[in-house]
Formats: sequence, structure tokens, C-alpha cells
Amino acid sequence: MTITAQQRPAPVLTPLLLVAIAVTILAWASAFIVIRGTGPHFSGGALALGRLVVGVLLLAIVAFRKKWVAPTRREWLQVTAFGVIWFGGYNIALNIAEKLLDAGTTAMIVNIGPILIALGAGVILRERIPRWLAIGAAVAFFGAVLISIGSGATSFGTGVGIVWCFAAAIAYAAGVLFQKPALRRLPNAQVTWMGCAIGMIVCVPFAGDLIRDLQAAPLPAILGVVYLGAVPTAIAFSTWAYALSRMPAGQLGVSTYVVPPLVIVLGLVVFGEVPTIVAIVGGAICLVGVALSRRKIRIPELVETVSGPGKSMAE
Repeated sequence: MTITAQQRPAPVLTPLLLVAIAVTILAWASAFIVIRGTGPHFSGGALALGRLVVGVLLLAIVAFRKKWVAPTRREWLQVTAFGVIWFGGYNIALNIAEKLLDAGTTAMIVNIGPILIALGAGVILRERIPRWLAIGAAVAFFGAVLISIGSGATSFGTGVGIVWCFAAAIAYAAGVLFQKPALRRLPNAQVTWMGCAIGMIVCVPFAGDLIRDLQAAPLPAILGVVYLGAVPTAIAFSTWAYALSRMPAGQLGVSTYVVPPLVIVLGLVVFGEVPTIVAIVGGAICLVGVALSRRKIRIPELVETVSGPGKSMAE
């Protein structure tokens, strides 16, 4: 048996892939602001259901234009878990959290998700965790902590909102880890639509609340629900699935550390929330962490392989 050295190819960041990442980040950042604005008029479950109904209808236009690929039993389990946990659980937890916390603080805490994704991808999906990805994630997380302090997260005595944020972060990370393997064979649009439809079914018990809230809500709040379903859900989850199918989950997840600084800026513009110096410094550190995570290791990382056709110890 002969052991040889082999370098694992890195994902190619094509212009289209970079656009997909940018669209996802911008759309998800805007979602925190819109949820904050519509939250007073809708319960957490009602807002999640309304958003997912719009998302399902729009995603169906794309998903059913292509040939349907029958999922295996294992893929059904993966997509079901992805839909229940991320589309269903995450949206409900996030909506409740933003009733108790400001948008910037919520975005920071929820974005511990990429750390959980990177760790989970290494353990569960057996993805390689490059040195610079680990360093960048640690630096970005430190910046996120500063954003939390600067945004006044420590002033919330009950901590209920923070608990809901952590629940959303865990659901976010778990959803990605279930989605990633399903994208290996199934089309991106199909997986996204299936997950959104399953999440909608999970939220059906809130249908009565949604009907009641729609009758009482002002038009801008209703348009906010439509926006959440169209942009952060239908468009952003599609661009996310496209990117996730073409690069490691851990590396893509770290990119979303750009979201909290964007949310703080948008919060300033829309709600007049002025970020503190500490929050601004934290946002800058987050961006540095993302940049570090993109650095390439000059010395090729070695993967042990067994000589012979089709055999590899790296798998």
C-alpha cells in the first residue's frame, strides 16, 4: 500500500457565484429590518406563515419549469429536516426575537450560526476546515461579540429575546447541514421549494392568527410580508442554494458575517438607531474576519490517498 500526497481542489469563485453570495447577504440583511418593522402587526407564527406562503408560490414558478427529480428516502429525510428546522423553526424564532431585541443585536447573535455550520460541516459532512477559515471565523465572531456589547445586548434582564436568537442560530446551522447533502443530486430550485413548502406546512397552525393579523394590519405591514416572501425567501434562498451546491458549507457560512454590519447601517437609516463606536469597531472586525477566511494556504494541504483506482482515505 503506497501513500501519496494530493491537493484537494478549492472552489472556484466565479462572478456568478460571487453575485449569488452578494444577493443572499443583502436580502437577508434587509429581512431583519423588515421583520422589525412588520413585527408589531403580526405574531411570530403568523408572520412566518405569510412569508412562506408567498415564497412557495414564487419558488414554484422556477422549481416546476425543470424536470422533477424523485428524491430517495434519505433525501426526503434531509429535505424534510431542512424545511422543518430552517424554514419553519428559524423563521418563528427570529420573528419572536425581533419583538424583544433590536435588529442589529438580533442579527449579531443569530450570526453565530456560521461558527456552528463550520464546526458541524467538519464533523458531520467531513468537510475540510482550512486554517484561514478557522482564523477568519474566530476573528469575525469576536467582532460579532463587540457588536452585541455595543448594541446593548447585556441590558436585557430577562434574556428571553437572546434565548430566541440562539434558537434561531441553532436552527439556521442545522438547516444548512441538512440542506447541503440534499443538493448533491437534487436540483437547487427543487430543494428550495420543497423546504419552503414543508416549512409552510409546519406553520399552518398559525393560519387563524395570520387571517386575524391581515385584517388589522396596515398596508405597509402587509407589503412587508410580501417582501419577506419574495426577496429574502424566494430569491435569497435560491441564490444561497446555488452557492451552497458549489462551495463548502463552512466557507459560505462565514460570508454571512457581513450581515450584522449591514443591518446596523440599515437600522440607522430606517429606524434612526445610531450604532455605538464599539458596534462600529465590531462590524469592521467582522469584515476583516471574512477577508481572512478567503485567504488561500500557500503550502498545499496534504490529503492521504491510497494508490489504486477509486480508493481514497480522504472520503
